[in-house]
Amino acid sequence: MTKTGFGIDVGGSSVKGGTVDLTTGALIGDRIKIATPQPSTPEAVAETVAEIVDRAGWQGDVGITLPSVVRAGVAFSAANVDKAWIGTDAKALFTERLGSRGVVVLNDADAAGIAEDALGAGRDVDGVVVLLTFGTGIGSAVLHNGELLPNTEFGHLEVDGKEAEHRAASSVKTAKNLSYKAWSKEVTRILERIEALLWPDLFIAGGGISRKHEKWIPHLKNRTEVVPAALLNAAGIVGAAMAADKGIAP
Repeated sequence: MTKTGFGIDVGGSSVKGGTVDLTTGALIGDRIKIATPQPSTPEAVAETVAEIVDRAGWQGDVGITLPSVVRAGVAFSAANVDKAWIGTDAKALFTERLGSRGVVVLNDADAAGIAEDALGAGRDVDGVVVLLTFGTGIGSAVLHNGELLPNTEFGHLEVDGKEAEHRAASSVKTAKNLSYKAWSKEVTRILERIEALLWPDLFIAGGGISRKHEKWIPHLKNRTEVVPAALLNAAGIVGAAMAADKGIAP
């Protein structure tokens, strides 16, 4: 019998959810996607999350990601969502709105890292795995033999006087009209700084630009292997469902 879970990934432009095969990481049935309400206040987003769960007919526990640092269910930052999230007890808010269902809330990059480490590009790798998502900013997740170190913020790591995401987010490539080769030099600088601190066994590159990995990963000069994410846009949903199933609550 297939073991299933349910995950919801809250982003700045859309809220996505779906039922997940927890053995393979595959989505079961259609992914449900609704535009993120504007303004994206906690109450408005909670209504959207509830709509997705209701439309799916899901009755079990729910994992929910936020583009935020999340500790004990409370959001401590807000990237691409309303600043009213800062200080909000997100777990209590979603639990109240979803009724008797159990709720786990975690950072979106952490959820993607959980999924990629267990069921994606890092599934056969022991040791320290670092996921980096390259988008408007840079999200990060660190796992050691499958155990998550929550709420790392490597996008804010200072490299030669500038935050990492101000050097090497994919948005920087677009804004400066950089070639993939030129942009990969900036990515290399970030990876080398992380290597100096952690000595990881694998980097997993996520975000939309990972779909074109063949154009830039071969240009990287850091020492640790870098591979593209395997689960792509489903990673947040899958990781959220896994977190709810395993009770992973930062």
